Amino acid sequence: MPLTPLDIHNKEFTRSFRGYDEDEVNDFLDKIIKDYELVIREKKELEEKVSGLNERLGHFTNIEETLNRSILVAQETAEEVTGNATKESKLIIKEAEKNADRIINESLSKSRRISMEVEELKKQAKVFRTRLKMLVEAQLDMINTDDWDDLFNTEMDDEATMEYETAENKS
Repeated sequence: MPLTPLDIHNKEFTRSFRGYDEDEVNDFLDKIIKDYELVIREKKELEEKVSGLNERLGHFTNIEETLNRSILVAQETAEEVTGNATKESKLIIKEAEKNADRIINESLSKSRRISMEVEELKKQAKVFRTRLKMLVEAQLDMINTDDWDDLFNTEMDDEATMEYETAENKS
C-alpha cells in the first residue's frame, strides 16, 4: 500500500544517542511531504486528464465507427443503385431492341404488302390496257368495214326519210 503524505508526517523514528539532527530530519520530511503531495495532486490531475481524454477518444471512436458504417452503407447503396441502373438500362435496351424488331418486321410486312399491291396494280393496268386496245381495235375494225360504204351508197326510201326527219324534229 503506497505511502500518503499523512503517513510521512506521522512517522516517528526511534531515538538513538548519536542519531540524526531531529530538526534537519523534520525539515527534510516536510519537503518530502510537500513534494509527495504535489506528485499525488499531479498524478490525480493527470489521471483525470487521461480519463477525459479516454472519454473523448471513446467519443471519437464511436464517431469513427459510425462514419465507417455510414461509408459502408453508402458504398452498398451506391453499388445497389449502380446495379439497379445497370439492370434497368439492360431492360430498356432489350425493350428498345424488341420495339425496333417489331417496327422493322411491320415495315417489312408493309413493304411486301405494298409491293404485292403494286404488282397487282401493274397486272390490272396491263389487263386494262389489253382490253382497251382490243376495244379500240374492235372499234377501228368496225369503222374500217365495208358496211359503211354500203350504207353511204344505199338510198333511203321516202317513208324512212320522213320518219327520220320527224324523229329529229321531236328532239
